[in-house]
Parts: sequence; structure tokens; C-alpha cells
Amino acid sequence: MTTVSAATTAAELLAGYRPGSSSLFASPSGTLLAEGTYFAVPPSGRRDGLADLSRRVDAVLGVAEAAGHEVRTVVGAIPFAPDAPDRLVVPMRLRRGSSPVTTAVERTAIRVDKVRPVPEPELYAGAVAEALRQIDAGHFTKVVLARSLRVDAPGFDPAPVVRALAGREPGAYTFGVDLGGGRTLFGASPELLVARRGRRVTAHPLAGSAARGADPAEDARRAATLMRSAKDRHEHAVVVEAVASALRPYCDELVVPATPSLVATAGMWHLGTMVTGTVADPAVSSLTLAAALHPTPAVCGTPTVPARRAIAELEPFDRGFYTGAVGWVDASGDGEWAVTIRCATSDEDGLDLFAGAGVVAGSDPRAELAETTAKLGTMLSALGLELDDVA
Repeated sequence: MTTVSAATTAAELLAGYRPGSSSLFASPSGTLLAEGTYFAVPPSGRRDGLADLSRRVDAVLGVAEAAGHEVRTVVGAIPFAPDAPDRLVVPMRLRRGSSPVTTAVERTAIRVDKVRPVPEPELYAGAVAEALRQIDAGHFTKVVLARSLRVDAPGFDPAPVVRALAGREPGAYTFGVDLGGGRTLFGASPELLVARRGRRVTAHPLAGSAARGADPAEDARRAATLMRSAKDRHEHAVVVEAVASALRPYCDELVVPATPSLVATAGMWHLGTMVTGTVADPAVSSLTLAAALHPTPAVCGTPTVPARRAIAELEPFDRGFYTGAVGWVDASGDGEWAVTIRCATSDEDGLDLFAGAGVVAGSDPRAELAETTAKLGTMLSALGLELDDVA
């Protein structure tokens, strides 16, 4: 019999997480554990899978309702590329925790055979320099370029890392999503793409970053420098305006603060703006809003089409679900979707870690390389690895 459990603690749900047979999503508002697969959302068949994503999800939820299945929620992940397949399912069983994770968990060291940067650091810096040349030529105004680390670790188990991330980043959106075929998408994103509860809509775009300092005085100096940075403030403003413009057609009220705030994670400072609104039509789901927002300039660039083209040209790997969206939506349209950053994808032979940086006029290739290294620190720390191991 399929059931939706009564509320339990986040710690219990974390303990019950089993990669390959369940998916976990923990946010500041609560924790969700989806076990098994009752029905998978079918592939789109279109070049742009976002175009019919809400229709496909609604159809699957309708099947679940008609069959008397008690779980009326879809959980999973959306990829970065519009023509890539998504991974969304109605689970057999859904368990919810009424509170976020608050207990610290020790990081788990893993046996690593080899770590390979993709591309090599110097090649990444060269790609940033090429992006700057294209910006100067007027091809686009911003592009987000990422790099990856391939960690060879046979027999890797993501579950302890997910638990460590949840304890280390209680304010983040921690996830472990079963991708099928022995693959898992996991991480701890600081960025909320969009949430809807009733008619209330929330988005929290982040853009503009700086690594945390080792001592309190240096840490405070870096935070203040980030807040004063004209380059970072401009980059952030572009992202916020894009988010607001995408949400306005769906909202009859939208509040956009004029200035950003500092957002702290264990390893980074970010500029963030909390955008809130009221959805005009209750039939517009959180997934519809997520599809309208994705991808924001914070993970792609602007304008979107030439930025995507530059990413395909300059990044020597497939992003997959990195810089996509991860979360859930229920039959009422409520749900939460985080931007899939500070993440990795694992398989039976190891894992691939990802981090990116926004390139705009005035960017410095070495500084963008350093930023991606700092962002990789979230995952590396949870793995028991140090930044020096991969620099």
C-alpha cells in the first residue's frame, strides 16, 4: 500500500535516504523523502522540453489520482539544456519532515584514486579570456562558464555526503535525486529558483560572489568589498530584473527590493535579493513558474541564446542537470525548486563536481578561476577533500 507519512524529523528522513531507491530534498522550510517510483513523467519529444513540462506533469498526476494513488506529488530534476531529458517521478511513498536539518554531521572521507580537472585550470582561464573577447565584440553581455572535476572513486556512496551537506549547510537546499542507472544528482544549493505556497510566490536569485575569509576580520572585509563592488552589483541587478520580468506576467503583485543583501554559506558570500509576489491565477503551478524562469542569467548569461551558444562552444563537457532545477510540485501547484548548483553527479566509478562563474566586461580570468575553486569547496569539504588537492 502506498502511503504519505505523518510529519517526522529531518534527521529521520536523512537516515532513511537510500541512493538508487529514493530521492531527498531538504530546504529551510522542511524535508521531503520520496521512496520508489510509481510513475515517471514521460519525455517531451520536443526540442524544448520546458514547453510542455507542466502539461506532462499534470497528466501524470492525473493518472495517479485516477488510480487512487495517495501520493500526488512529482519530485526530481530538470536539466540545463532544453532538449535534454528531465528526471521527474511520482514516488511510491512520500515522507515529510516539518523542520530543516539542524544537527551537524561530520564530513565523510572517501577513497579517491584520481582527481582530474575538466578543463585544466589554464584552459578554463583561456575560455574566460575568449568569452571576454566575444563580450567586447558585442555577442552577449554576460556568460556563465563552468568547469568540472572528475573524481575517480570506485564504489562511491553519495548518502553520507548528502547527510554531511545537510548538516553543514542548514540554510541551503540539500538534495539527492535518483537519476536511474546507478546515477545520483546531489548537492547543497544556496539559491531558490522559485517556491509557491498557496498564492504566495518567492524567488531568491543570487549573483555576485566572494570566497569567505579565514578569520572574522578578513571575512567581514570580503563581505563589505562584495557589497561595494560595482561589477558585482551590476551583474546582480541584471539577474534580478530577469527574474522579475519572468514572474510579472503570472503575478498581480510583485515586490522587488531596490538593493541586494548579503547571503552567507559556509564557503561563500553572495549578493541576493528576495523577490516576493502573489500569483494571479491559482492554476499556475510552481513548476510553471520554474519553467518560465529557467535558465536565469545567474547560470547561463544574457541574452540567453548567444550565451547558451558560447557555453556549448567553450565548455568541454555536458552540464547535464548542473544549473538546472531540482525540487517538487504537488497536485495543488505548491512546490519548491532550487537552482542546481554546488552539486555533483555520481556513478559507480566516481563523481563529477561542477562550479561556474559569471563573466562580464571587466572580469579577470584568474579571479573567475579562483571563484570556481572556492565554490567547489562546498562539495570538496563534504567529501573530505581539500581545495589544495584540486587547485
